[in-house]
Amino acid sequence: MVKPVDSEAMDVLMRFGASMVRSGNTAARTREWIEVMARNMGFDAVSVSLSMDSITVTANRSGESATTMREIGALGVNVSRIANLEEVARTAGPGQMPRDLAVKLENADATKTLYSEMQIAAAVGLASGGFAFLNGAAAVEMCAAAIGGGIGQGVRSWLSRRHINHYGIATVSAIAASGIFVLLAALARHGGFGFTNYPAGFIASVLFLIPGFPLVAGLFDLLRSQTVAAVSRMAYGVMILLAVALGLSTVIAVVGIDITRQPALELAYPLKLLLRAMASFIAACAFAMLFNSPMRIVLAVGLLAVAANGLRLVFIDMGMMLAPAAFIAALTIGLVALMADQRFNVPRMAMAVAPVVIMMPGVYAFEMIVLFNRGQLLGALEASAACGFVVGALAMGLATARFFSWR
Repeated sequence: MVKPVDSEAMDVLMRFGASMVRSGNTAARTREWIEVMARNMGFDAVSVSLSMDSITVTANRSGESATTMREIGALGVNVSRIANLEEVARTAGPGQMPRDLAVKLENADATKTLYSEMQIAAAVGLASGGFAFLNGAAAVEMCAAAIGGGIGQGVRSWLSRRHINHYGIATVSAIAASGIFVLLAALARHGGFGFTNYPAGFIASVLFLIPGFPLVAGLFDLLRSQTVAAVSRMAYGVMILLAVALGLSTVIAVVGIDITRQPALELAYPLKLLLRAMASFIAACAFAMLFNSPMRIVLAVGLLAVAANGLRLVFIDMGMMLAPAAFIAALTIGLVALMADQRFNVPRMAMAVAPVVIMMPGVYAFEMIVLFNRGQLLGALEASAACGFVVGALAMGLATARFFSWR
């Protein structure tokens, strides 16, 4: 039987761990910070078991042991809350009463959203336009993708406030974003504006729905042997992708769109490099805002994306295959995220996820699913191979960066 004070301390550990996972942090990092917090609070040893929906903690102090379990609750992504929670764990000490730490945790849980829904929708719209350019689209497709993406994000926010099922939200948002793109494309053609790369703009309008945080967090957890949490996160991410693909397939079936990839827009190379840098910066900043990152992190993430994605694209221009180029870019991101964590106490996920997300082969992923759905097996297998190799290379790049970490 544990003492009342130990029960309060255990409750603090449980609340801390649940808040960490609920905010989108990896199971591995959550476990590390629970151990740090437990040592700072005077516990002799602690054992943690995590999944996406529950947390179990066993702690020992002065020969006594206690085990508690708690549900995690609704999941989300909030980088600012993760940073605040890490600060609570870092500054916890044996002299602090559990009730004082509970107040700090309550304040961290109350971290406000830094950006309005309108600001995020506008940022996502610009990011969708940037994605369209990076995939070879011209100005007309970029504008249509930007408007479709912005409206799709607005629909997602509106549905989220009403606590609709996540998969239903993803499907309806995909229909809204891609449907707006199709409508704008029809109006543009009626007005005499031709589209040079229709599929690039069409798919770019929904790339903001890629579940980057769960997928990257799942990869991190898999590399740290947190198998239960990793598999559940990645399964969730795959289900979101399937829901988005369902929305796209619905629009494709109704309108009859050919999503076969077309040649990219030809531009003078210096101009292409400049526009790529702008598109990478805007897209990464938009995702960082979507994850509720402070503005200083948003800008840092944008600059990191310019360097890493620009390096990747230059290597591809020079003839390097997609996977090795993605590996080098992910390694660069992982090393920068590691230095930011060790020197400035910036959560690694805050720096790593957004730049990696813009390099996710979303076009290949959605193309694979749609082609399989239409029975075009050869094209679907080609797209799936390209998608799998690039995702694997991104994971290996992030994993290699961990070799330079002491924790």
